Amino acid sequence: MGNPNMIGAGDQALFAALYSALAQQLPREPMEWRRSYGRAPKMIHLEANFVQFKEDLLPKEGNKALLTFPFLHIYWTDCCDTEVYKASVKEDMLRWQTTLKHHGSQDWLIIVVESDAKKKNKTNLLPRTSIMDKIRNDFCNKQSDRCVSLADPLKESSRSQESWSSFLTKLRTLLLMSFTKNLGRFEDDMRTMREKRTEPGWSFCDYFMVQEELAFVFEMLQQYEDALVQYDELDALFTQYVLNFGAGDGANWLGSFCQPVRSWNGLVLRRPIDMEKRELIQRGEASLLDLRSYLFSRQCTLLIFLLRPWEVTQRALQLLHNCVQELRLLEVSVLQGALDCWVFLSCLEVLHRIEGCCDRTQLEANCSHTVGLWTYATEKLKSLGDLCGLVSKNGPNSEDLNRTVDLLAGLGAERPETVNSPQSPYKKLKEALSSVEAFEKHYLELSHAAMEMYTAIGRMRSARLVGKSLAEFYMRKGDPQSAEGFLQDSLKSYVAEGWSLQVTHTRRQVAECQKLLGQTEDYLQTSALLASDANLTDEERKHFCQEILNYANQGTQSQDQKVSLSMVAFAQLRELRFQPASPTVHVGAALQLELRLCSLMPVAVRLEQLAVSMHFSVEQPGQRGAPTSSTSTTPQRRNPTQGGTSGGGGTSCGVTPDGTVVFPAVSPAGGGLLGAGVGGPGGGPPTALELYEIQDRSPSDNSLNTTGVVCKNVHLLLRRRDSSTSLDAASAGGGAGGVVGGSTASGGTASVAMEDGTQMLKTENVTLLPGNNSIPFTAPSEKPGTYTLRQVCATVGRLQFVLPHIYPTVHYAVYSQEPQLTIEPLTDNLLAGLPQKVKFTIVTGHYTVKKGDALQLSNTESMPILHTNSCTARIASSTGEPVGESALSIHSSEKVTSISLPPTPPYHTLDFQLEVLCHIPASPARPETERLTNGEVRHRPKSRTRYNSGMAVVDQKVSIDCPWSIYSTLISLTFAIPFKAKHSLLSAGKRKYVQVCLQNVSDTTFRLMDPTVTQRQQDSSLELHSLNAKAQQLVYSKQSVFCLWEVKWASDPPACLQFSFSASFAPAEQADAEFKPYCYDFQLERVSTLYSLKAEIRPADGEQQCRTGTLCGLEVAITRLTEPSESERDEEETTESEGLRTTKLMYEVVDNSSNWAVCGKSSGVVSMPVAASATHRVQMEVMPLFAGHLPFPSVKLLKYLPHNATPAIQPDTDSCLENDNLSLLDKGLEDQADTASLRSRGSIHSLGSSDQLQPPASRGLPMPRLEPFGPGQVFNCSQGRQVLVLPATDDHILEVNAT
Repeated sequence: MGNPNMIGAGDQALFAALYSALAQQLPREPMEWRRSYGRAPKMIHLEANFVQFKEDLLPKEGNKALLTFPFLHIYWTDCCDTEVYKASVKEDMLRWQTTLKHHGSQDWLIIVVESDAKKKNKTNLLPRTSIMDKIRNDFCNKQSDRCVSLADPLKESSRSQESWSSFLTKLRTLLLMSFTKNLGRFEDDMRTMREKRTEPGWSFCDYFMVQEELAFVFEMLQQYEDALVQYDELDALFTQYVLNFGAGDGANWLGSFCQPVRSWNGLVLRRPIDMEKRELIQRGEASLLDLRSYLFSRQCTLLIFLLRPWEVTQRALQLLHNCVQELRLLEVSVLQGALDCWVFLSCLEVLHRIEGCCDRTQLEANCSHTVGLWTYATEKLKSLGDLCGLVSKNGPNSEDLNRTVDLLAGLGAERPETVNSPQSPYKKLKEALSSVEAFEKHYLELSHAAMEMYTAIGRMRSARLVGKSLAEFYMRKGDPQSAEGFLQDSLKSYVAEGWSLQVTHTRRQVAECQKLLGQTEDYLQTSALLASDANLTDEERKHFCQEILNYANQGTQSQDQKVSLSMVAFAQLRELRFQPASPTVHVGAALQLELRLCSLMPVAVRLEQLAVSMHFSVEQPGQRGAPTSSTSTTPQRRNPTQGGTSGGGGTSCGVTPDGTVVFPAVSPAGGGLLGAGVGGPGGGPPTALELYEIQDRSPSDNSLNTTGVVCKNVHLLLRRRDSSTSLDAASAGGGAGGVVGGSTASGGTASVAMEDGTQMLKTENVTLLPGNNSIPFTAPSEKPGTYTLRQVCATVGRLQFVLPHIYPTVHYAVYSQEPQLTIEPLTDNLLAGLPQKVKFTIVTGHYTVKKGDALQLSNTESMPILHTNSCTARIASSTGEPVGESALSIHSSEKVTSISLPPTPPYHTLDFQLEVLCHIPASPARPETERLTNGEVRHRPKSRTRYNSGMAVVDQKVSIDCPWSIYSTLISLTFAIPFKAKHSLLSAGKRKYVQVCLQNVSDTTFRLMDPTVTQRQQDSSLELHSLNAKAQQLVYSKQSVFCLWEVKWASDPPACLQFSFSASFAPAEQADAEFKPYCYDFQLERVSTLYSLKAEIRPADGEQQCRTGTLCGLEVAITRLTEPSESERDEEETTESEGLRTTKLMYEVVDNSSNWAVCGKSSGVVSMPVAASATHRVQMEVMPLFAGHLPFPSVKLLKYLPHNATPAIQPDTDSCLENDNLSLLDKGLEDQADTASLRSRGSIHSLGSSDQLQPPASRGLPMPRLEPFGPGQVFNCSQGRQVLVLPATDDHILEVNAT
């Protein structure tokens, strides 16, 4: 393959002198090559072949070859004489250009070389420009750049170097322009040719040669990527035609590729161009293998130039597979085994070619790219061995030898380039087919090399697939010992990945191998797996099942020796049902366990014995409750009538309400013993993952921070695979252990010891039919504790099928419970004051209630027990089923109530109902002021209150003596008081009224009758007059009833009045219910009215009505109504001056509704004479802020006590709520809070702002105090009064305040 041609004409001596310099310096500088169709520009180095001009070298018409095309014609001359130019040079140039035009060549260049030597010899010459001008005028009128002057190129002067550099740049530019133009024309012609591929006479071989020439040009320019694209396009075009042929749309030219294959010597990759095959393609005589071989060899060469050797291996593997398919599509006649030879030789040729361009380190690091070729070569060599009889035990016969000779003949002679190579593919194939030993050597070498490579790159599945093929080779050679290990590895991989069909096929091979090796136990286990395999036919399954039964029924000299196999392949535990349904029973209870086994055998199998082993854990001392069926070793206390759950290993297996435990179904192919070394001896079903979601949320806004998954049974999944325990024979003569039918890693067997102290559930002579079978067992319940089901064993003759672990773990609990007595109400709340029913429940536990046993209840005055002769006790079993009823005998004395119990067996429930009545306690009367010895006020403890209902509660404790215990049981019952009572003292001048509010705080509606108030200390001078109209009325839930009495007395009232409020109530929904009493005791202190306040508001002078924004006069009259009594004199601080006793009061005028503005001093201290009808008047100015009927400002009156005075005892505001006006009747009791202390603090602040009292500088100095009057001691006559206020005359907006 050459470079672009440049043809030199003219002075050949001059051309020969400059040729060497041109050939060396032309490719030194790169040029930017810009191509059409938007393709990216590239930098290329141009090389050229300089050829002497001959007319034969010019392209003929129709010749489109690029490799021989003259891209640029150069005429060389060093003529400096005008006469010589006219005489000979001009005519020679004219003939040269005429020839070029005749052949259509338009790319030419005239170079005039200037020589200093000729200048010296010819001094009369004209200047050089005259020759250049003549040439340009004669030949380059429109293309002046086609004539170039070169100044003495053989010299080393700066002028010469500059001229030479300019000339090279010009030459490169013109050559690249010509090359681009002619290459574009060639590509257009090639596309035109490809578009004619549907025409009848179109030939793919001709088109192949044209496009390959384009690839040669790109390769010549070192544009290997573009060259590779051309071959890829040819590859894709040919492949598409082959596919179309297979679909029925064939081209005529494909007939030449359908000729029989006569040579299969493989790929040739050690030559840059395989000229032999190229000539066959050019002549149209190439076969399909020839075309594919040549095409791939060119692709391989370019890929290696591009430093992509690993892509060669990838393409080679695709090529080999595609060629096999294309030969089938084209129905090409191929000798049997010829393709295997071609593929084998090609694989090794590619591998040797890659080894030649890469070092050993690169090969080891990239063996993932070459391992496919190694494996393919191994497969084809094995196929050739089968074909030529080199794998059979007896070796090849005559027919095999003849076939081998024919295959070797098609290889032909070895290529010259591999003759001296001792490891050439040709020699390897010829040697492998020469003898059985040589074939085995080469096949094992290739197989182990492929397995090592797969193992090195982590492709274990592929490595074991090669190993399985190697095992088949050993089996055909009669060497099962060598085949077993490979089969076991493959089987383990298939089982782990769940390939059921592959598992079945490989397991059959394992069984055959084990049978030949005499591994009886292993063979029996594998046969059991195959007998339960649904992928086999019924006949095959019955065959393997019969193999098992035949061995089981064989006589043996050692009857105590049994072989243990995994039950997973024999039968599966599907369900376990408890009867009764609860897995928690008491001691001595009857408990049935029903196992549902699904037999996987194709025929019915008679079991000599089916046994279930159990582990018993003794109940811990002090924990005599009813344990749940859980994984705790310490039983938990619980109600024995409730069901439980069973589980194990930290995972509970849910027991359904009908007492059933469902076990997950397990495929026999995925668990149990998988022949030799798979799954381990006694393998059980695989443990299922139990995954739960966990979330981490922010404590502030509950947003999700992280989430994850946690496995709760990781201790079952990640654990060392120990030798699992198994069951031994239940016969008396049975040994202590059994033989497990599974090989360990070392090839031996593993023995399993029986658990010490194991309890057994057994049943004899059971026939397992194919499918589900139910087998009942009677579970022991003599001792309290936990019984865990561990293993299941089915005995068939000499065989034992063992399920070593029951998962999920199932256990039931047998409990021994102490007797228990509980008392609970039949309603949500027990109401005090009414008969209430309570339920007595006795759980007998292990105690037997005998005749004459009785409950002794202590009587209390506050809660008597009501009973009738018709009280009945009900007896129920531990499961809640009723057993019977019996009448109770109840006897009461002054201190004890005795309840005789009917006879009741252990672990039964005895319940009956009784009525109790809790009396409502009356509020105890106590003095208003109670002080401790240190002078502090005694605070009453708060009664217990249900915050959700507002009801006060009373706890009643009952002591009960039970016959099964020497200790008394203390039971507490809580009763809610249905009512809440409050009292108030109301005043109208000197008249006094007592109001009682009775609020129903329960959810029941009551009928209330005859509310009365009486004196607890009779006083004839005191009279109570009822103002209540109804004698009986309904009190609904959460509603209140108000009752009112007027209090009159003939003389001065006492200092303390004690009253008792009583009424009768009964539930409204019970028409015949008996009324029960309700009492409420309270007391009143300092009920006399001492002072009256009266306020008057007068308009300004000259005004008839008050107006907004105008000052009005406010006059407050403070009048003493009565003389102080003896007790009041002791409490009231007075001063005496000139025989007149006075007391100091503080008044304060405030307006909380902001209707008035108090101008000037709003508070002050006055000296009030202690005498009846003494009056003090205070005047001030106020300004109305709004128009309308405005209420009067509030006037407050407080006691002003000097710093040395002893304050009066503060009233207990928790006992009553009082006011000095009848308008309190219209307000709710909850809003009538006593704010005397708050107002007194506000008054002190107001007082401090006046001029009469300044605050001390230090808190340690004594200061006056303010003390409020008691409720009812001050009567405000102006309470509720209003005054009309008119708006100002100039206001255009009317503001009216309506109250």
